[in-house]
Amino acid sequence: MMKIKTRTIVIGAVLVLGVLAIVTRASHLQFGSRYTSPPANVAATVGGKRISIDYYAPSMHGRKIVGGLVPFGEVWCTGANWATKITTEGNLEMGGLKLPAGSYSIWTIPNEKEWTLIINKQTGQFHLNYDSSRDFGRTKMDVKKLSDPVETFTIELRSDTGNKGTLALMWETTEASIPFTVVQ
Repeated sequence: MMKIKTRTIVIGAVLVLGVLAIVTRASHLQFGSRYTSPPANVAATVGGKRISIDYYAPSMHGRKIVGGLVPFGEVWCTGANWATKITTEGNLEMGGLKLPAGSYSIWTIPNEKEWTLIINKQTGQFHLNYDSSRDFGRTKMDVKKLSDPVETFTIELRSDTGNKGTLALMWETTEASIPFTVVQ
């Protein structure tokens, strides 16, 4: 009698654990990866004009990022979930681009030695819904190797001097950056 009760309890426990595993897996499939990418924001005032960037910040979680999860030579949404959005109160010059005040999405094409920054006129699109016909323009970004890895994707807006600043994208051991100027 005791063996039957013990066996019943063990079988019941195994069934409960199996159901929990199935429910957990189903929720991951329904709601996305087991990794979350929380919303993030960065803002700076450069040359008297506010610039802000809204993005979703994925983390490494032991994965190979640049040249792996984020492949070389392909358009990347520069974050996760929804397209990264830049809003500027002032006109900006970034590389060869003369960007009027307003809101845009940021996309990039990573490569080992140089990245391409893409400014797109459309905002609010899901990260796989890139439409190159809506591009405002493209320009090159500098790339450097970081000595310490950055676990969570980070965007910085650095106010340099006067009306000059730098947009920097950092993840893993890579920083892609581009200087910009706020023009009147």
